[in-house]
Amino acid sequence: MGTTAGAPDGIREADGIVDLAAMGGEFARDPYNVYATLRERGPVHRVRMPEGAVCWLVVGHEEVRAALTDPRLAKDWQNAAEGFGLAPIASGPHMLIVDQPQHTRLRKLVTKEFTPRRVESMAPRVQQMTDDLLDAMLASPGRRADLVEALSFPLPMSVICELLGVPDLDQEAFRDWSNTAVGSAPPQEKMTAATEVAAYLAELVAAKRERPGDDLLSALIRTTDEDGDRLSPEELLGMAWILLVAGHETTVNLISNGVLALLRHPEQLAALRADFGLLDNAVEEMLRYDGPVETSTYRFTTEPVEIGGTVVPGGGELVLVALSDADRDPARFAEPDRFDIRRDARGHVAFGHGIHYCLGAPLARLEAKIAIRSLLERCPGLALDAHPDSLTWREGLLIRGPHRLPVRF
Repeated sequence: MGTTAGAPDGIREADGIVDLAAMGGEFARDPYNVYATLRERGPVHRVRMPEGAVCWLVVGHEEVRAALTDPRLAKDWQNAAEGFGLAPIASGPHMLIVDQPQHTRLRKLVTKEFTPRRVESMAPRVQQMTDDLLDAMLASPGRRADLVEALSFPLPMSVICELLGVPDLDQEAFRDWSNTAVGSAPPQEKMTAATEVAAYLAELVAAKRERPGDDLLSALIRTTDEDGDRLSPEELLGMAWILLVAGHETTVNLISNGVLALLRHPEQLAALRADFGLLDNAVEEMLRYDGPVETSTYRFTTEPVEIGGTVVPGGGELVLVALSDADRDPARFAEPDRFDIRRDARGHVAFGHGIHYCLGAPLARLEAKIAIRSLLERCPGLALDAHPDSLTWREGLLIRGPHRLPVRF
């Protein structure tokens, strides 16, 4: 197939590869139309990622759910083909880059910290943190603020740091490392960030060994010391890394994207203000409509896999699963591009599906509900302080959210 850049549907394609990288900021701002166009053609496509690597992209609700549970699509990077230009970014093995049985072994070490009862017990502390952040935001000059800076980022980062027992974490430094790791930076920059994080986390773990507390990181260290065959030192660093990164990235962008959706749909905002009994359902619709994770983390073929009539070769081919498109598939959700907080949004895959379903989903939901309700209650005049088209969005295909969200109140 030859080059079809500038085609009527806006898809840039060359030699059978859809060039998402060439679409730049426009694609980052609104990838949904591109995914919908691809979905109409079929469920599987060869695409060039913003990072430059070529992969197989799966779209469509049914195909996405099937791919997320297919054991032939492995998470372990040892299955990756050589030479596709990407590398795992972490400080050690963790739940998102291992398969069974290692995945179950690692996951059960932290599952008890994220049970609904355990998470609900954190509500008063999350509320206090939210109130403190809103106090500071409401004191802003001119009653204007960047919501990402004022609330969306510091709340989940502070919550996960307190849960892990590292309240003195250099949050801004870690934010930069995390943004590099999950964005579209060149591989060498990602590796540099990973090296810096590994050194930083090693110091945190060493300090926590000397002064353990009643927190998750101390519990993980005790497990390592007492049952040495369960968590190696490398696995401990990997666990700390993924809990810190996944523990804040998802919630940051759930809050930002959710508030933006409300501000862009005044009738929905008014309905929620009139009845906070709609809040639980509203958060599910925020997750479905513009969720914080655009595609799942990388998977690699261990053998040929047929998806919707297309055979993806074996041998470690990179496969990306478009969660965001699955949640805009009209075969599953009627009028999927309409934001409706009364919709039955059950069945969305914003937190994944299968054994890799997001461990922190209950905590993310709790934080989002507290943050959004408190924001709306304390800021009756909340409004977007920039044209929506002027917002810039996170690069890369993993995390979806605006860099900044200017608001006035």
